[in-house]
Amino acid sequence: MTQIAENISATTQKIRALETKYSRSESSVRILAVSKRHSEAKIREAAAAGISEFGENFLQEAEEKIAALTDLKLSWHFIGPVQSNKTRGIAENFDWVQSVERDKIATRLSEQRPDDKPPLNICIQVNLSEEDSKSGTSLEYAQALCELVTKLPRLKLRGLMAIPAPEENFGRQRHCFNLLANEYARLQKLFPEMDTLSLGMSNDFEAAIAEGSTMVRLGTVLFGQRA
Repeated sequence: MTQIAENISATTQKIRALETKYSRSESSVRILAVSKRHSEAKIREAAAAGISEFGENFLQEAEEKIAALTDLKLSWHFIGPVQSNKTRGIAENFDWVQSVERDKIATRLSEQRPDDKPPLNICIQVNLSEEDSKSGTSLEYAQALCELVTKLPRLKLRGLMAIPAPEENFGRQRHCFNLLANEYARLQKLFPEMDTLSLGMSNDFEAAIAEGSTMVRLGTVLFGQRA
């Protein structure tokens, strides 16, 4: 077994244990492997170990990997900030975009999604920590952006995503995640098609699972440190 396979096995076991600890349904939390700046060979190792969903932040890097790995049945998520001049490439290559934060970006993604592909799965990114350096719409505007996505013909609303400021204290991690979890629960009543709460990374995924995350975005804990 490779080191990546060992990491995936150990992390999966930990997630299953956390599901039990926090009264979550078994296998209710999916792993999104954050593969930015990791090689195609490492992605192949992860896929062989059972991972099928991968997250990338940079379009040019991702396009090369996606083209090289067409022999594998993988789902590709764009999780970085979406620039207007990159929407076509993202709409043409990815299965998900988790970082939609503006009306303009949602509209362009819908207009540029090829007709021969299924609708693009969309998560609305919320800036929970209200950091100027972080992408994301405000918690207050998330509903309006969800409404827009549901009206755009080539998009499919799936949920909410956030990347809070780094926080070491477990209680404060949970408090921050709880803000989005509560909004997600409220919006699900308005948009029942929503099924994804993308919260938690390598350093805080336990708190995210405790607060209801259905997808954790893991890089370092699976692949090790980036070169």
